[in-house]
Amino acid sequence: MCGILGVVARTPANQLLYDGLLMLQHRGQDAAGIVTAQGNTFHMHKGLGMVRDVFRTRNMRALAGNMGIGHVRYPTAGSSNSPAEAQPFYVNSPFGIVLAHNGNLTNADALNQELFLADRRHVNTNSDSEVLLNVLAHELQERATGYQLDPAEIFSAVFGVHERCQGAYAVITMIAGYGLLAFRDPHGIRPLVFGSIETGNGTEYMVASESVALDTLGFRLIRDVAPGEAIFIDVDGRFYSQRYLGPASLNPCIFEYVYLARPDSMMNGISIYETRLNMGINLADKISATMRHLDIDVVIPIPESSRPSAMQLANQLGIEFREGFVKNRYVGRTFIMPGQQQRRKSVRQKLNAIEIEFRGKNVLLVDDSIVRGTTSREIVQMAREAGANKIFFASAAPPVRYPNVYGIDMPTRQELIATDLADEEICYKIGADYLVFQNLDALKQSITRADPSVKSFETSCFDGHYITGNVTQDYLSRIESKRKIVSSTRVAHATQLDLSLLLAD
Repeated sequence: MCGILGVVARTPANQLLYDGLLMLQHRGQDAAGIVTAQGNTFHMHKGLGMVRDVFRTRNMRALAGNMGIGHVRYPTAGSSNSPAEAQPFYVNSPFGIVLAHNGNLTNADALNQELFLADRRHVNTNSDSEVLLNVLAHELQERATGYQLDPAEIFSAVFGVHERCQGAYAVITMIAGYGLLAFRDPHGIRPLVFGSIETGNGTEYMVASESVALDTLGFRLIRDVAPGEAIFIDVDGRFYSQRYLGPASLNPCIFEYVYLARPDSMMNGISIYETRLNMGINLADKISATMRHLDIDVVIPIPESSRPSAMQLANQLGIEFREGFVKNRYVGRTFIMPGQQQRRKSVRQKLNAIEIEFRGKNVLLVDDSIVRGTTSREIVQMAREAGANKIFFASAAPPVRYPNVYGIDMPTRQELIATDLADEEICYKIGADYLVFQNLDALKQSITRADPSVKSFETSCFDGHYITGNVTQDYLSRIESKRKIVSSTRVAHATQLDLSLLLAD
């Protein structure tokens, strides 16, 4: 889950890119980067940290040009603390290409071998995004006639990428001297939208992970990039697009609707906010059927993603809805923090309970999902310390029981609280008095109610079905082994920097 952004403007693009990345900051907090194009020259600045920390005035002034791409990183492959793996990535041949990627390739190791043995290309990091960049570069080189490229050759190269790459990828890239290229994997797993704005100098375009980046900057959302489709905007602002002729179907990641995306975004033509309201309705129906014996005094959301679901649930049940937690907006999203100890410490820094909303009450807490259980356990304990009589817990999503390999940082079964545990055991683990999960069919219906034309979803973290078909138990075991090594490295690095972080309770 990274955030990617591309702009083709008529005036300097640096401020548009910076402001757009701020709107996508929720999609990644570990690193940020911007590359602009000025003629045949790229200007790049990237580094570890959030957008506001990576870019200073002097950096922005150096990002000249009317076209550019940006990235906020949330690591799922490679290292979270390596500046070399901040994006966008650059390769100088052919022509000069920079690339920003959201997603995860499931055949990155095999591709890396192919690139070295057959394509004679060197990948310098552990990032699958650099692998993807080099595959694209090779395909462009194979199709280029002499020293020139045309849109047909560019689209043919993208479709060559589709033939070789497996997994989830939404990509925005620039080719020096030619323009901006964006494409999406044939399964449509990770999101990508584009829009335009009319100015006195002509039409400007923006491509982004979420429509919120377009809305806030005055761009009109045109539509989503279709599964397998590629769009190209040349340096003169001419727009081209072509659909993939191979197998393609829309299977968006359902976790985008549950948690990842901002509620004010449109994704695959569907309002994220509307789907979360629908999740609350469906969850209320289940609670009415299974929790009649419980005396619920108040419904309290766990900020932020669960608020629409909790509000609609309370309306459906006729129970008072109150805000019981105040969020410190200067602490990052705990789900996407790289270390378990860092998550545990940050929960109490991020949320504080309002005691009068809990004291002596039977409280129904509503969250968007339960992944590792760390945050849920801490929040239940906070509610008890605030004086709650009984604590019931509702999840707007089903139990997360399986690894995700398409760009969400939950790849090992050992980290998932629901692995091999019944709902009653999970309830005991998080310290609640009663626990209810949304059914998967009800979750899907929450989205299809908003748009019945979207019929299929990527739901592997809930049901273990991997849509790309190449994810085996052996593959999952290798991913888990790699993650253990990365986690050990992070712990060693943290010990050197701040031993107190690991000793904190």
